[in-house]
Amino acid sequence: MNKRIVLTGGPGSGKTSVIEFLNSLGYYSAPEVGRKVIQLEIKLNSDALPWDNKAAFRDKMLLEEINNYKIYNYSTFCFYDRSIIDCYGYSKLENIPISENLIKNCHELTYNSNVFIFPPWKSIYKNDLERKQDYKESVSTYNEMLCAYKYFGYKLIEVPKVSVEKRVEFILNKVNNM
Repeated sequence: MNKRIVLTGGPGSGKTSVIEFLNSLGYYSAPEVGRKVIQLEIKLNSDALPWDNKAAFRDKMLLEEINNYKIYNYSTFCFYDRSIIDCYGYSKLENIPISENLIKNCHELTYNSNVFIFPPWKSIYKNDLERKQDYKESVSTYNEMLCAYKYFGYKLIEVPKVSVEKRVEFILNKVNNM
């Protein structure tokens, strides 16, 4: 069984909080790459940012997702804060041309067939220095991720809008029954 478990959805839906809680319980995780790319590109004074050059930003995220895939490979479950498929979904969301390399990686670098998707949740949504999208864009992102994961044959499991602890309990119950 593929032990790479993806958590996806729109920005600000609680994925990272759940990953952090899973880490506190001793589970392995691969970090979210979008925020990492934004922070690095700002330091480099680069335009590979979602508000300057969306295609360059997507390409940097793809490289980081491939890197995560190679690095975070454990014999036990590892939770991924997004995946390569999110780069495809982001491309569709932003109408960025999709390269053969992206498609190839989406097909070849696979994750567990069950993917946890976090629905938009307005009451917890917050903007910050790296998250400049509005809530409406978060909903659009969620919808594109639904389509992207389905397109590549993944089964989506919607995570309920409950406390972080209850979300983790929900996910672990599903994972333990896979």
